[in-house]
Amino acid sequence: MIIQVKEDISNQQKDSLILEINKVGLKITEVKTQVGTYLVGIGKGEFDIRKFGHHEGIQDIHIVSDDYKLVSKKWKVKPTSIDLGNEVFIQDGEMAIMAGPCSIESETQIQEIVQHLKENDIKIMRGGVYKPRSSPYAFRGSGIEGLKLWYSIANEAGIKIISEVMQVSQIEEMYDYVDVYQVGARNTQNFNLLDELGRIDKPVMIKRGISGTIEELLQSAEYVFSGGNEKLILCERGIRTYEKASRNTLDLNAVPILKDKSHLPVVVDPSHGIGIRKFVHQMALAGVMAGADGIIYETHSCPEKAFSDGQQTLDFSQSALLTDHIRKTFALRKTFSLL
Repeated sequence: MIIQVKEDISNQQKDSLILEINKVGLKITEVKTQVGTYLVGIGKGEFDIRKFGHHEGIQDIHIVSDDYKLVSKKWKVKPTSIDLGNEVFIQDGEMAIMAGPCSIESETQIQEIVQHLKENDIKIMRGGVYKPRSSPYAFRGSGIEGLKLWYSIANEAGIKIISEVMQVSQIEEMYDYVDVYQVGARNTQNFNLLDELGRIDKPVMIKRGISGTIEELLQSAEYVFSGGNEKLILCERGIRTYEKASRNTLDLNAVPILKDKSHLPVVVDPSHGIGIRKFVHQMALAGVMAGADGIIYETHSCPEKAFSDGQQTLDFSQSALLTDHIRKTFALRKTFSLL
């Protein structure tokens, strides 16, 4: 059960309500977010929801059977909109395009990519300054100084930044230089990190775990929401299966399922999803038609010289073509929705 209480509810009214809920066998957790205050009831007690509806201070009350309650669509039917400022949104009914390199490498590289994004009217730049790599000898990112340089260039151009945070200690130092924190596939179940991201007031995009289920992704988002942060985005980036022909298996089934189960926006990452440059274009468009609210992919002026993930990175001409096709495919999708 989820009860959204009014802003002006008194402590006495709240305590009385919680006492009544406890009597039917539900344990209450109070969640305060940027948007409101919720009382989340957990337990197996049977009760009539009308028993609580008369209490003063209640704004809304819902029965939610899902284990992931706050991110469930069963109580919040209206989709969540993520507002990054300057009329940049990630939301249902729109198509957000996020593009950039796997790794931030140099000032020249940043300038080249920012110029490419501006030319193609892409408002969000992705990139990593802390890189989780399978090999300890691979390039592992330019760190906070790289992020500061990147932010100064992108911010001047009016471009928003999404970048991966890998550990709790990085949240604060990154705060002034990112618009969206990304939780990578390897950290989807790093619950200490998720808890701390619940305490900030900036958007968080959570990527699906390497072998994670849809429910596990939703539970990860629940961690952040229950910590106080409603500004959440879900990302399907492919999962590890027995198939070896591609880097991962991009599970496009997850897109409509997530949209059906949750009110949060859903983004698709075809670059990591398939890991093969010549197929990224097709998988991106498939993600659009599957119902995604955004596409995030990798681009670089010369993928062959990229410090990481060059094999799945588009050059600028391929990126420009994909951007055009994403917008045209999204327009086609909207015509179908009107039928």
